[in-house]
Formats: sequence, C-alpha cells, structure tokens
Amino acid sequence: MNNPFETIDARLANIESLILSIKHQSTQETPEKDELLTVQETAKFLHLSVPTIYSLISKSAIPSMKRSKRCYFLKADLIEYLKQGTKKSDAEIALEATNSLRKGRK
Repeated sequence: MNNPFETIDARLANIESLILSIKHQSTQETPEKDELLTVQETAKFLHLSVPTIYSLISKSAIPSMKRSKRCYFLKADLIEYLKQGTKKSDAEIALEATNSLRKGRK
C-alpha cells in the first residue's frame, strides 16, 4: 500500500509543473494590443474588402495610423471599433430605463 503523503506530494508536484508550464506559455505570447496590422490583414480580420477599408480610412470611421504612405492598425483598436457597434438587448434597454427613472425620482 502506498503512503498517502507520497501520493499527495506526487500530485502536488504534478499540479505545480502544470501551473508553471501554463505560466511559461502565457509569457511567450505577444500582447494583442501591440499587434500592428496592414490594410490587407485588417480587411481579413474584419471580413471586409480592401477598398472598403480604404473607404473607412478616408471617412475617418476606423482608427488607423499612417506612416510613409502606408496605413497601419492596432488590433486592440479594431476590437474596440467592433465593440462600439454592439446593439443592446431589450433587457439591457429596459434595465437602463428603469435605472434612469429611479435616478429622476430622488
């Protein structure tokens, strides 16, 4: 029969090695916020055509950077741009209306 303390020690060592490997993997990944995309990569990321991207740039509808006749986009900015188009559900609208009415009564 195995010593229960040895079994617990072995399991803890296994858990520790798993946590360290997960930590090591997360430190190797580059943060999304610093990832620069070209116009072609942005079109692919947003599932739009390249001319549509250029149209959005000319209207200043999409966050972009221009350097030496080239346009670049931060991936984090594009994600925020997409989030701005989020529509609220009926429940969220009703909750906001209720909270607004409660604030007005005070």
